[in-house]
Amino acid sequence: MIPFDENGNLPPGVHWVEWEEFEARFNYNQTRRRLIEGLKLAMLHLSEAGCRTIYIDGSFTTSKEKPGDFDACYDEDAVDYYYLRINAPQLFNHYDRVAQKAKYKGEIFPSQEPVGSYGINSYEFFQRDRGLNKKGIVAIDLMRWNHD
Repeated sequence: MIPFDENGNLPPGVHWVEWEEFEARFNYNQTRRRLIEGLKLAMLHLSEAGCRTIYIDGSFTTSKEKPGDFDACYDEDAVDYYYLRINAPQLFNHYDRVAQKAKYKGEIFPSQEPVGSYGINSYEFFQRDRGLNKKGIVAIDLMRWNHD
C-alpha cells in the first residue's frame, strides 16, 4: 500500500498499481465509490480506443475523505482519436470540462497537453501540488486492467 506524506499526498513519483490495489486504497466511502464508477467508465472508453496507461491525480489520490472529483491524464501514443470522437466525445473534446465531469465525474486530459502558462504538460503538472511542490500520481496499465 502506498503511504501518504505529512501533507496527505502520495510521495513524489509515479506509483504503478493494479486496479485491485487502487480500489482497495481509494474506494472506501460513498463519495469515492461514485467517482470510481465514473473513472472506470473513462478507463473503459480509453482502453477501447487503444490507450495503454492512465495517470490518476487530484484530491482523489490524497487522504481527503470526500474529494469533489478526480483528475487524470492518459498516454495518447496509441489512442485512436477517431474512436474517441465517435464513441466518447467528452474524452475527445477535453476542453469541455463540464460535460466531461458530468459523464465521468472527473477531468481527463492527454498527458502531453500543455497546462496554462506553466510551460509543462499534464503529466508533469499532475505531479505537483498547488504550491508546485513535487508529489506522486498513480499509474494503471490499461492493457492489464480487467474491466469485466
